[in-house]
Amino acid sequence: MSGLSGIFHVLLHFDQYLVLFLREYGIWVYVLLFLILFAETGLVIMPVLPGDSMLFVCGTLAGAGVMSAPWLLGVLISAATLGDAVNYWMGRRWGVRLFGGRLLNTYHLDLTRRFYVRHGGKAVIIARFLPIIRTFVPFVAGIAAMPYRRFFGFNLSGAALWVGGLLGAGYFLGRFPWVKSHLSMVLVMIIAISLLPALLAWLRQRRPPTGNASR
Repeated sequence: MSGLSGIFHVLLHFDQYLVLFLREYGIWVYVLLFLILFAETGLVIMPVLPGDSMLFVCGTLAGAGVMSAPWLLGVLISAATLGDAVNYWMGRRWGVRLFGGRLLNTYHLDLTRRFYVRHGGKAVIIARFLPIIRTFVPFVAGIAAMPYRRFFGFNLSGAALWVGGLLGAGYFLGRFPWVKSHLSMVLVMIIAISLLPALLAWLRQRRPPTGNASR
């Protein structure tokens, strides 16, 4: 296995790999999970890491008594919060410079700042549940100079809702025999559902404008 097929195989059988790592490395697995979630939320170049599916699998293992639910909650909420905080400060410090003034001119920057004044809090929380998008929203919040104290409150709330929600779903749903025996199918459904909003937004952008432009 190599490339995308290897990554997809690991995603679909993440529970098996995680159990194997637990046997080999014990508590150090929590450090690995912290680093994965931190990188997925904190580094703009790493948006494809398995956030949603990893959280659900960790919840199922916690429900089976293989992992500690309190440890998972503490470690992963901390990772998600710290990741977004680092991403925010990267955007605040280097964002405009990285765009070089070509993709993000003064007009666009002003629009972005206005948006974050009005809807920044909702964007930070909702983006937690949208793969790829959640990696960019805190970066853009930094570019827009959203006040950090305000950002941090929504950052922490969003992290708790996202991590707690998916861990809880895995913890309780993972006890059902059907979910246990079809976990790969469930993970595919989670990935597909989480990507659906981004796909719909992309399709709407590609749709030709409707109206009476010819008149």
